[in-house]
Amino acid sequence: MKLAIASGKGGTGKTTVACNLAHVLAKAGKGVEYLDCDVEEPNGHLFLNPVIEDTRTVGIPVPEVDAEKCSGCGLCGKICQFSAIVCVKEKVLTFPELCHACDGCFLVCPEGAIVNKEREIGVVEKGQSGGVRFVHGKLRVGEAMSPPLIRAVKNEMGDSLVTVLDVPPGTSCPVITAVTGSDLVLLVTEPTPFGLNDLELALDMVREIGLHHGVVVNRHEDENRSAREFCAVRNVPILAEIPDDRRVAEAYSRGELAAQAVEGYAERFSALWQKVQELTEDSSKRGKST
Repeated sequence: MKLAIASGKGGTGKTTVACNLAHVLAKAGKGVEYLDCDVEEPNGHLFLNPVIEDTRTVGIPVPEVDAEKCSGCGLCGKICQFSAIVCVKEKVLTFPELCHACDGCFLVCPEGAIVNKEREIGVVEKGQSGGVRFVHGKLRVGEAMSPPLIRAVKNEMGDSLVTVLDVPPGTSCPVITAVTGSDLVLLVTEPTPFGLNDLELALDMVREIGLHHGVVVNRHEDENRSAREFCAVRNVPILAEIPDDRRVAEAYSRGELAAQAVEGYAERFSALWQKVQELTEDSSKRGKST
């Protein structure tokens, strides 16, 4: 199972859910891997404390122009939608940081004056954390595009029984790159106006893509029914409610997992996994019936 942990906004507890769930599954003897796809700000390693065993650089192809072959026709600049390559007075200028590596300029150049040159955008690191196989990406500071590095992280996906993907916050291209291909998306939210507003955006996204999904409410308070009412109206199941517990916050501040540091929380995340299995099985049955 490929399980993506996402959120409409940052700070809702997405990494908390992802790391604790991976830890609990490993303790139960299940083959599990944790992929931190939040490559702009990866922080799963702070809680899982992996031993990094391998590091490799990741790059994308960007154009390099041979001035002697270039005729200054300008076709490369016309096809580029991101102004990564422009022709000014028959001289071609390139801006590698804007390049989306589509190869359009390379394909249309009649003189064969453009070649691909790799530009490093970040690194992928792999290791082990107890029984959890660990992978994360680190985007270079100043880089504008994270999807190529997210794809590189996902390419490291092994054959574990469960893959937990820690997804970037929001609903933009990096998020869509990370959740695509998942069997289920868990949307982590908080019962606040901001949290529910961004949950609605995230729901629209996963439904547009056509992915099965459920909600985890973090920092839940019994007297606050806003998240329950929202999910009832939008017809989305709540798979877990994690209490607004000071002990969890204190463990988080120490870089500790709630499932290890706070009594009863390992059982909470085990119950969440049971709900995930039930939802995916039910979705599979409904899919076969249609």
